[in-house]
Amino acid sequence: MCRVGLRAMVQERPVRVERRLSAILAADVAGYSRLMHNDEEATHAKLSALLTEAVQPAIAEHGGHIVKNTGDGFLAEFPSAVEAVRAAMQFQTSIHELTIGDVEDRRIAFRVGINIGDVIVEPHDIFGDGVNIAARLEGVAEPGGICISSSAYDQVQGKVGVEFGDLGEQNLKNIARPVRVYRMRPCNAATRPQASLLHRDTPQIGWFPNMFGGFPIRLWPALRARRARMALVIALLFLLSGGVAYWYMHQGEPQPLNHRLSIVVLPFTNLSNASEQEYFAEGITDDLSADLSRIEDSFVIAPSTARAYKNVDPKRVGRELGVRYILDGSLRRTDSLVRINARLIDARTGAEIWSERVDGDWSKSMQLQDIITGRLARRLDLELTNQESRDAEVMRPNNPDAVDLTMRGWAVLNQPYSREQLSQSRALFERALQIDPGFPKALVGLAETLAMEVNYRWTDAPADQLRRAESAVGQVLSKFPSDAMAHFVRGEIQRASGRNVEAAVGEYEAAIAINPSLAPAHGALGAAKIRVGRSAEAFAPLQMAIQLSPRDPLLSTWYFYIGHAHSHLGQYEGAIDWCGRSIAVQPLWIAYADLAAAHALTGHEREAYAAVAELRRIRPSYTVTEWLQDGKGWSDNAVFLAEFQRIADGLRKAGLPE
Repeated sequence: MCRVGLRAMVQERPVRVERRLSAILAADVAGYSRLMHNDEEATHAKLSALLTEAVQPAIAEHGGHIVKNTGDGFLAEFPSAVEAVRAAMQFQTSIHELTIGDVEDRRIAFRVGINIGDVIVEPHDIFGDGVNIAARLEGVAEPGGICISSSAYDQVQGKVGVEFGDLGEQNLKNIARPVRVYRMRPCNAATRPQASLLHRDTPQIGWFPNMFGGFPIRLWPALRARRARMALVIALLFLLSGGVAYWYMHQGEPQPLNHRLSIVVLPFTNLSNASEQEYFAEGITDDLSADLSRIEDSFVIAPSTARAYKNVDPKRVGRELGVRYILDGSLRRTDSLVRINARLIDARTGAEIWSERVDGDWSKSMQLQDIITGRLARRLDLELTNQESRDAEVMRPNNPDAVDLTMRGWAVLNQPYSREQLSQSRALFERALQIDPGFPKALVGLAETLAMEVNYRWTDAPADQLRRAESAVGQVLSKFPSDAMAHFVRGEIQRASGRNVEAAVGEYEAAIAINPSLAPAHGALGAAKIRVGRSAEAFAPLQMAIQLSPRDPLLSTWYFYIGHAHSHLGQYEGAIDWCGRSIAVQPLWIAYADLAAAHALTGHEREAYAAVAELRRIRPSYTVTEWLQDGKGWSDNAVFLAEFQRIADGLRKAGLPE
């Protein structure tokens, strides 16, 4: 019995599980699903080439091996954390160089997470918390970036030639304990040395921000000759001597910021202490981060990182995350009312720059979240641009660069339209493009001013201006086909031309698909619907524009187009109401035209004459004939022109000269 029992115990003893301590590297392609959706075969071919040419050689060179491929990424194992980080730095730099000429929305970029952990080993895989943490760290990293755990950081600190930013403790999905995360920033083309300074056979330099503000790490191939290695040592010693001296002089200073519109959206505080409001507050934070990331030249910290900085001193947030602005706020629900308070803070000084309050109906919480985030994103876009413009004028009043001039151009363009305002804005964009002819934000701004001058009949050379505008926006869309603002401006060009306005509708709809919070695109879509003879469809996009940005510089224009749609539909009381609202915000000449016609067609003679008098005060020589010429210039759609003729009849009754 004893022997049988002992034999059974021996037979039931579990098989020994092989374990070892390893450095685990997890990587995936940022936006892989989108890339495959856009072009499946090209993405697969490019990814395979990058793995073969950049990833696999770097991993092998540093003593690692790929455990498995995961479709959109891979898992690798190394005997050393230092070698894992060096391999990641090497292949990230190589991938950046190999893809730098690719169109932005088709560019492949890896996110990398590295951890040290005890893993379970099987013939073709590894398992355990150490692997899971590496995979979650990959999700925290930015495209082109590297994030490592504190266990890996302890091993690599001071050994890989770069510094890591401390992101604090992060709650990673399905990981029981918070993990302290450190981030190495991604390669930045703006900080790379100019190609003209490099000899043809000089190896490429990977730039990663560190305590020297961009210390170059030269990644030499493994088989370089001894002479090359000696040159590297000399170069490193030279740079190190200067770097150490710089560090002693500047230690403790905040790192220079590469992005002027850099911002972190901190978690909004739920003042209601109810779990459903907590989810709503988190949704606002995540959606705002996504919307702000669509602003051209913006740099927005990921929400997963932002959550670690809740209730942290603004100056520390700015210093550690490398951002200039912080957005935080609170949410409070009382019965069916939800109130959102948001404020924009200058991370350098801790001072509040701007604040906004938004109220909404909790019973419509799904739509409310979209409206709130869209409204705040539009206001922030305007406010950040204005703030950067003011800063540039103060700091560089006599020597503005292309970015300064562009910010100032947009600050002027974001004001209510007038002939002088558009002329001033256009001149600023043209000065910026003299300095940097290919600067996308300046090209889009120039195209917008040129189109608006044509649309409002404030130019004597409309055809030439539209050609210039199309050329400018075409340059941007050829490189950045998913630029929402560029699609919107191309729509403005096509609408201003008055021919094939249906194409303008398509461009506005494309812009909205890319950025649903782009209020001007909604407003312009409504205006274009009138010009294609579908005035009844104009109200919804115009009302959405107003919901998204109720204090927008374009508000008077949107009010007018609602009134104009009523005029085209023969709903003259509605036209009187909305044209009156438009004039109360800003007295546009065209609003007086519709107002005069609507009053005349409803028998309000005195009001009609008064409106014509105001119209003639703004445009002294304006006539019915000019009105009809303007209509033909705005659209060749037969339905639009017939409706426009009815408004002309009203202007005649109101006393406008023929």
